[in-house]
Order: sequence, then C-alpha cells, then structure tokens
Amino acid sequence: MAKLSPLQEQLLKAGLAKKSKVAEVARAQGKSRHSKGPSESDEIKRETERQRAEKAESDRALEAARKAEARVTELRAQARQIIQDKKVPRTGDSEYRFTADGAIRSLLVNDELRRKLSTGALVIAQLGDRYELLPRAAGDKVRERDDSLIVLDNGQASDHDTAETSSEDDAYYAQFKVPDHLVW
Repeated sequence: MAKLSPLQEQLLKAGLAKKSKVAEVARAQGKSRHSKGPSESDEIKRETERQRAEKAESDRALEAARKAEARVTELRAQARQIIQDKKVPRTGDSEYRFTADGAIRSLLVNDELRRKLSTGALVIAQLGDRYELLPRAAGDKVRERDDSLIVLDNGQASDHDTAETSSEDDAYYAQFKVPDHLVW
C-alpha cells in the first residue's frame, strides 16, 4: 500500500475514514500527479495543429503566387525572344504612322511592307523602346504570351456590328476617289 499522509493516518486512527476510501483517494491523487492535465494538453495540441495548418496554407498560397509570377515572367521573356527572332527587316523611306501609348509613332517602310501592314499580314510589336514588324503567325504567338506587346494589328477580326456598318460606310465612300499619292 502507498505511503499515507499524516492527515490520512490520523483520520484512520480516529475512525473517521475507512481504509478502502483512503486507498482510493491516494490512487486518484497519484494518477493526477503522474498525468498531465488532459484538457490542457489536448487544447494545446489542437492549437498547435491549427497554427501548423494555417502556416501550411499560407506557405501554399505564397508558393502559388511565386509560381504564377515566375510563369508571367517566363511568358514575357518568351514573347520578347519571339519578337527578336521573327522580326521583319525594315527597309524604305516612306513613313508609316500609328498610335502607341497615346502618341503618334512612325516607322520607315517600303510600299510592300505598308501593304502588308494595312492588310494585317504584318503586325507591329514593341520591344523595349523600339517597334518591330512581325509576321501574323509570330504576332499571334506573342499575343498568347503577352498581349501588351502588340501595338498595331490591322488583321484582327472585328465585331459583327462593326463589319455591317463598315460595309455600309464603304459603299457610301466608294463614290469619293482618294488620290494615290496621299499617305497618312
């Protein structure tokens, strides 16, 4: 039997407590001394798990944001590389004017390049502070990667309403002939 405290011994001698009751209380006290408070440790474990789950979720979100940013950077680099590889050499002494960044810009082109630009066979892309001519296929690849690099594309499909009004306008303006020597 476990050691009894002086108080327990006195209670037994006086007959105020039974021996079985004293032993039961001694066992309960021993168990409580040896075990940590179950409610406190369970709550601490739950709090720790919750914090661990929150940290894991925030780490996943940060990693996803980093991957998305890296993907955007990679796509921009691919678009710049396509522009550098597929650019059409510019020749000519005639200016082709277009708007970019709210200002009118111009490129020196020959008549063939001007015709291709107006029909949409060529597009104009911005590479840093320069403007380059690209074939339509390369322009579409650049647009897939970074749409902001395409400055002028006359071959884009227009809306159905715009097509109807432009055909009406074309019919009306067909009666007015524009001299060939005028270039905007």
